[in-house]
Amino acid sequence: MISRFPIAVVALAAALMVSFSGRAADLENTLYMDLKDGRVVIEMRPDLAPNHVRRIKELVREGFYDGLAFHRVIKGFMAQTGAPNGDGTGGSGVKLKAEFSDERHVRGIVSMARADHPDSADSQFFIVFARASYLDGKYTVWGKVTDGMLYVNRIKRGDRARDGAVDDPDRIIRMQVAADAKE
Repeated sequence: MISRFPIAVVALAAALMVSFSGRAADLENTLYMDLKDGRVVIEMRPDLAPNHVRRIKELVREGFYDGLAFHRVIKGFMAQTGAPNGDGTGGSGVKLKAEFSDERHVRGIVSMARADHPDSADSQFFIVFARASYLDGKYTVWGKVTDGMLYVNRIKRGDRARDGAVDDPDRIIRMQVAADAKE
């Protein structure tokens, strides 16, 4: 009986390492985003946006996103975060060259927010609630939620009349690269 326990633990651990896409999880390119209701798992896509993924990981490892607000949340569209001032302004101070791809903006896609100039993305990103084809090829997709979208759905919505601005917004408790995760 004791000899079966380690085998069962190893089998369970191996099963948990497989992401929803059916591929083995790449812990260096997986993010854990802890929200008030639970953990969101984001599979990063360095194949689509290597420079954006590299920068996001740097910011996550610095603790940049910990405590930041979802300052703009529009029902049926998206939830946006990553503004250090909590109101949609500011960033990390490093502008990124656009890495547009053919990846479609569907439910769970994580994409960079930007100003009018294509190369103005910095630290702000958004998670799409539903298909948004008008964003395709115009915003850099760098990841997809593979688990915990139900927690993203619970993020407090903003006022549509104020372009989704949120009073007393929900916040990211902590973000971690899975390879570094303590828990």
